[in-house]
Amino acid sequence: MAHPKSRISKQRRDKRRTHYKATPETISTCATTGQPHLRHTAHEFEGKLYYKGNVVMELKQKAAKPSTDESGS
Repeated sequence: MAHPKSRISKQRRDKRRTHYKATPETISTCATTGQPHLRHTAHEFEGKLYYKGNVVMELKQKAAKPSTDESGS
């Protein structure tokens, strides 16, 4: 196994790590729908999938289960 020839100080190690930062995700507002969404990502609004202000596809609505009323005789 490889071993360092000399120990790296905490200061030197931390200076190297200063560039690794968490950045907040960029949120945009769609010009067509007015909904906030992540940039460069399709978003859903009213059963449609939008990307760059255009409808990409219509989403299928899930069918509601018929209510089974067990109290009726």
